[in-house]
Order: sequence, then structure tokens, then C-alpha cells
Amino acid sequence: MSERRLFHIGPDGRLRRLPALDDLLSALRDGGYAWLDFFDPSKDDLMALVEPFGLHPLSVEDCLDEDQVPKIEDFPTNTFVLLNGYHYRDGVLTLEEVDFILGKNFLVTVTGHQDGSFRFYEKLEQAVALDPASVQPGPDYLLHVTLDYVVDHKFAAIEAVQDAIDTAEEEILRGPSAFSPETLMRLRRDLLTLRKSLFHEREILVKVCRRDSPYVSEKAIYHFRDIYDHLAKYYEIVEISRELITSLMEMYLSMINNRMAELANRTNATVRRLTLITTVFMPLTLLAGIGGMSEWTMMTGQPNWKIAYPAFLLGMAGIGALNYWLLKWAESRQDAALPKAPEPSVRP
Repeated sequence: MSERRLFHIGPDGRLRRLPALDDLLSALRDGGYAWLDFFDPSKDDLMALVEPFGLHPLSVEDCLDEDQVPKIEDFPTNTFVLLNGYHYRDGVLTLEEVDFILGKNFLVTVTGHQDGSFRFYEKLEQAVALDPASVQPGPDYLLHVTLDYVVDHKFAAIEAVQDAIDTAEEEILRGPSAFSPETLMRLRRDLLTLRKSLFHEREILVKVCRRDSPYVSEKAIYHFRDIYDHLAKYYEIVEISRELITSLMEMYLSMINNRMAELANRTNATVRRLTLITTVFMPLTLLAGIGGMSEWTMMTGQPNWKIAYPAFLLGMAGIGALNYWLLKWAESRQDAALPKAPEPSVRP
């Protein structure tokens, strides 16, 4: 739902809300400056400001366009600034466009575009009422107050992303097999989005502190430097979080590889035991098959079966023991042929 709030900040810094644009223009004749706050405005709402305040039509289009990166543009009668507000709820990061149009005697703020929910006029109205001197010098000081409010609220979203990273780390350590790596990929994508936004916003503050805009006074620059410090800190936090995501992905893959290696070793040990048993009994099975088909007593004679069969069984046992000894001897020779790790040298 579209909303519009019109305020007149008098020479004493007092904030007074007015019902209509004509009343605001009339109040400006007595001094002070105007603050026009719009939530989800239409194009007609903003185009109505072109003539009385000299807004450039491109600024109006930028306030309504979608998927723009933060930027600052100077026009003959005003400066347009676009920043992002952050929201992180239920594992979803949302960036909302916040627009500022700064002129000699006015500040226009536009929020709520693309079904956004970012509103700050109530908090700012209270802050200005408690400290009129903070906005009394001019609209550039009010711009600082609004920018500072938007930038401070970024930290809540950044902190929520950090908490999600800590939770992911705990889940990996608890059990990598039950963890979904899609969580890390989603967090990495969110951090890249934050990094892109913060990078451009730092550049905006650099230009403001450099006085590229003629509507920001020399005295107000010191306040904007504080905002730049906050953005620089947030940018560093995001960079550290990106490196942590990379480390968590490496740790997750390493733990999965260790689990797979452990399972492979167990499988190899089982196959090795089965191979040993098969190798030992293979010649015995051959002998038992030959003896069973040809009737062992046919070779030794019928009367000698009491001696022949025990001798046959003892021979099979001896052959099995000999096979087992040969396998172990070959295995020991193979292990001895492998290169040994060098022993650590001990210095006195």
C-alpha cells in the first residue's frame, strides 16, 4: 500500500508533519527544509516532485527500476543515492532498495519497492524529535541520520548469516553424513550478494566523503566517515565469513573422505580374510573332489581304507597349513619391500 509522509524541518530543527505538498512548499518560504518520505510510491507520486523540487526524471526511474546495484549520481539540482537494506529470515536473505534524493533544501526517501517492508520514518521521527540539533543544519545531516539507520540495520542480517554459518559448522562436526552441503552453497551465495552490495556502498561513501556532491557540506563529511567505517567493517566480516565457508566445505569433504576411506579399509580387510580362507581351501577342495570321484580306496586297495583315509585327511591338513604359511611368508616379504618412513632425528 502506497504511503506518503511530508515533513518540514524548521530552522530550529523541529520536525513538523504536513498533510499536503502545497502546505510543505508554503512552509519552505519561511526557511528550513523538507523531508518527503515515500513507501511503495507510484510513478505519478514521484513525478509530482519534478517541477517544485527539480527532480530529474532519471532519478524517478531509478526509484522504480528493479535489480539495481548501489550507486550515486549527481544531477544539476540534486544527488541521487541508492543503498540496500538487508533482511535475513528463515534462512532467506532479502535485499531491499532504499533511495535518497538530496537537494539544497529537501531530502526525498523512497522505500517499499518490490513488496519491501523496510520502514524507518517512525524511528527517525522519534530520534529527530529527541535531538533536533542532529538535523538542524540542513538536509545533508538528515541524510546522514537516515543512512546511519539503514547501515546499522545491516548488521542484524550479517549477524544472522554468521549464526547460520556457526550452526552449519556444528552440524558438520556432529555428523557429516546427515549434513546437506546445499546449506553451505546457499550461505556462500548470500555472502557473495552481501559482498557485492557492500563493495558498491563503500564506493558511494568514498565519493560522498570526497565531496563529489555539492549538496553535502564540509562539516557533514565527518559524520559520513563514521558510516564508511561501519561499511568497511561489515565488508571485512563478510570476507572472513566467505573464507570460513570455504574452510567448512573443505572440512566437510575431508570428513566424508575419511568415512569413505574407513569403510574401504573395512571392506579390504574382510575381502582379505575371505581370500585367505579361499586360497587355503582351494587345493583341499580339489583333492577332496578327486578323492570323492575316484574313490580313494581304489588307489590303496579296499582292505587298507582304515589307513588310507586318515592319511588322506592328514595330507590335506598338511597342505592347508603349508598354503597358509606360504601366504604369510609372501605377505611379510611384500611388507618388507615397502619403503619405511624416516625416523625423526633427535638433536642433543
